[in-house]
Amino acid sequence: MLEELLKCEICPHNCKVNRLAQKTGRCNCDNTIKIALASVHHFEEPCISGTNGSGTVFFSGCNLNCKYCQNYEISQEGKGIEISIEELAKIFIKQQNKGVHNINLVTPTMYVYQIIEAIKIAKSNGLKIPIIYNSNGYENVNTIKKLNGYIDVYLPDLKYYNNELAYKYSGIKLYFENATNAIKEMYNQVGAPIFNDEGNIIKGLMIRHLVLPNQVEDSKKILKWIKDNIDENVYINIMAQYFPCYKAKKIEELNRKLKKEEYKEIENFVYKLNIENGYLQELGEHEEEYVPDFNLTF
Repeated sequence: MLEELLKCEICPHNCKVNRLAQKTGRCNCDNTIKIALASVHHFEEPCISGTNGSGTVFFSGCNLNCKYCQNYEISQEGKGIEISIEELAKIFIKQQNKGVHNINLVTPTMYVYQIIEAIKIAKSNGLKIPIIYNSNGYENVNTIKKLNGYIDVYLPDLKYYNNELAYKYSGIKLYFENATNAIKEMYNQVGAPIFNDEGNIIKGLMIRHLVLPNQVEDSKKILKWIKDNIDENVYINIMAQYFPCYKAKKIEELNRKLKKEEYKEIENFVYKLNIENGYLQELGEHEEEYVPDFNLTF
C-alpha cells in the first residue's frame, strides 16, 4: 500500500510528489511517520475520554494551514520525532496497556497508509480497543474508502461552509465539497454512534465544529447541512473553545474569543433545528490550558 506514496494523492491537494523519495508536498510530510506526543487525554468528548482517558497520538504536519491553529507547533512548524511503522504499532499497544478506551489518531491524514500497516501489526499483537480517526475533514473520498474496516469511529471537523473563508483562513480550496463528501463516506462505513454499557463510543460518526468569531452565519449553515444531510442520530460537538493564537493574533476579525451573544445565537439555532445528539460546549475563560504540551513523549 505504501506504493501509493510514489505519486501522492492522499488528500485533495493531489500534490503527486514522490514521498518515498523523501519529497514533500503541501503537508510537508515525506515517507516517514512523525509524531509529537502520545498521551492519555481526558479532555475529549465525554464518550471518548470516559473515565480512563483516550489514547491520543498527535501526528506532525497538516494538509491545512489554519492561521488560528492551536497546535501550530506540530501542524505548521513541524515539531516531532520520526518513528517507524513498527514503533507506531508498539505505541498503540502501549496505550492499550494503560487502560485507555480507544486509540485516538489526531491529524492522521498524511500518514494513512503507514497507519493502516501499523494497525495490522498492532491487531496481530492483541490490539482490541476502538480506533478513532480524528481529522480536519479535508479528505479524499478514495483515501477514506481505503480505511474501511480499520477505523471504528470517525471524528472529522466540518470547519467552513463558505469556501472563501476556508481559503482566507486555511489556504485551501473547495473545503466544503471535499469535507462533506468525505463525511458521507465515513457515515456509510460506520453509521451513527454506538456506545457500550459505560457510555463510551465504540463505533460511528461524530462531527466537530469550532465556532469562529464573526462567523455565526457560517456556523448556522454548517449545522443546517448536517441536520438535512446526515442521520439525526449522528453526534455533533459544537465547540466554543476558540482563542486567538498563532497568526490569528494579527488578524483583526480573529483576534478575540467568542462573544456571549454570538454563542447564544448558536445555542438558539441548535434548539430551533431540534438537534438532540451531541455536545454544546460552554464558553470558558482558560481555553489555553487545554492545549497539549507537545513534549515528544511516547
